[in-house]
Amino acid sequence: MSRDAGSSASGVTGTAPPAGGRSVVGNSWDALDGVWPELPPLVSVIVVHYRQQAELDRMLAALARQSYPADRLEVIVVDDGSPTAPTVPDGVRLIVQEDRGFRLSAARNVGVAASSGSVLCFVDADTSPEPDYVLRLTRLPALAPEAVTVGQRKHADFAGVLGDGGGRGAGAGAGAGAAVPVSEPVEVAGPAHELEQPRWLRQAYGWSADLLHADDRSYRHLIGAVTCCTRWFFDEVGGFDESFTSYGGEDWEWAHRAWLAGAVFAHVPGAVAWHDGPDWAGRGVGGDGGTDSESSPTARAAREAEEARRQAEKNGETLRLADLIAVRGSRGVGVRSRAVDVCVELVASAGTPMSTGAAFVSVDSVLASAPDVTVVVPDDVASAFTADARVLGRSTDAAEAALAEARVVVTVDGPVRVLPPVDTGGSDDARARSLAAAVGLGDDVARDLRAATDAVGIGSLGTVALLGPSDRVLVTVESRRARLRARRWGAGVAFVSHRASVDWLTPVVGEPSVAAYLGGWG
Repeated sequence: MSRDAGSSASGVTGTAPPAGGRSVVGNSWDALDGVWPELPPLVSVIVVHYRQQAELDRMLAALARQSYPADRLEVIVVDDGSPTAPTVPDGVRLIVQEDRGFRLSAARNVGVAASSGSVLCFVDADTSPEPDYVLRLTRLPALAPEAVTVGQRKHADFAGVLGDGGGRGAGAGAGAGAAVPVSEPVEVAGPAHELEQPRWLRQAYGWSADLLHADDRSYRHLIGAVTCCTRWFFDEVGGFDESFTSYGGEDWEWAHRAWLAGAVFAHVPGAVAWHDGPDWAGRGVGGDGGTDSESSPTARAAREAEEARRQAEKNGETLRLADLIAVRGSRGVGVRSRAVDVCVELVASAGTPMSTGAAFVSVDSVLASAPDVTVVVPDDVASAFTADARVLGRSTDAAEAALAEARVVVTVDGPVRVLPPVDTGGSDDARARSLAAAVGLGDDVARDLRAATDAVGIGSLGTVALLGPSDRVLVTVESRRARLRARRWGAGVAFVSHRASVDWLTPVVGEPSVAAYLGGWG
């Protein structure tokens, strides 16, 4: 179940979905609005703890007050090697793992391995759920086994460490500086001691309609401390990457793999859990509201050094993810990632041998149109591309992994030349038009190769077939999400296909003149 960096991201087992499970088209979880499971599934709540006994007490007290049937709820606390193991009430299972540094991913995986439930809720020890949290968060996964839901994580100063400026709720000033009693219900204490919520996350849930319109970068909007999925889908995706041994990033990496595996993302605003303290951005030096004018030069220098240290840590997380998540906006602009985002396979048409010259024209035109893709070619022409690491022979392990793990696979049927794309007025505008077109299946998805690879896997669009002058399919663009969900549910159930005739693809017929192609006169 565990996964280490460098292992295959394609660890999807291909097992059949649980009996009675449903699929939805694309990410359209709203098709299940108002529907509840006939029988509540057994839910395992996986709690990770490290040296937070007071926070754990509050969280377990909140779990004990859940409206979800108590006999269908299992709570497992995994301690990540605290100097003193925590105490837990009767009925809560405690697992202690050896202290070998920060091992949040390993702790979650250990908790899952010990669980019995068909639905998993991940909660951190310092995040206390309101009474309807489990009921609301588990509804969609109980119905649609590919659903991955995220609750609404709010922030409050339960510990009373932020002073009079700590809260912005009705009771923020009264009693500030004193810890909120564990016995006080979190749905009361939270609003009374509420802290500012991350604006970027609120905005993301707003423009995406609670992730109904999720895209390839929506993994950033799933917070590990308030995430839920089925055990079946967790096993399909693979466990959390245990090579993450410092704070941050492991939940986004897992969420990205889940999206590629066909996850249905949904934010459930009614599933509220309260985190004790501000989010990461609010934990920096100077978070008490002090200004540089009120500080000594020594204090200002210390604050600047601490902020630089924190930024360096965040940069380390971002660079690690950029190497593992190759979608545009997450990977480097010029520097290539280890992960493959789009893989183009050039295959010989049935009964028609492919010359090295024809293969060169085809591959070169593909890379000129989309220089950041990986290309797989037949072994008998691979020697023409040994100087370009982006081109792989079909029989190599690297080619096999690229085809299995890429977000999008483009199949080129025989040597085909890709004509230069028309200027679209900026890559960001082009991507926005492609995503919008994917929702309505407009012709814009076939404007050029980049548009097609951007569009598939978004909304209901899974595959685009591109036809040449003679109405023959020259290129097929397929998302990994569509391929895997078709394997589970059957073709055409979870995603739709689109066919478009284009004028920017032309077959390479016979033996081309490579000199004419390179020189621009043929």
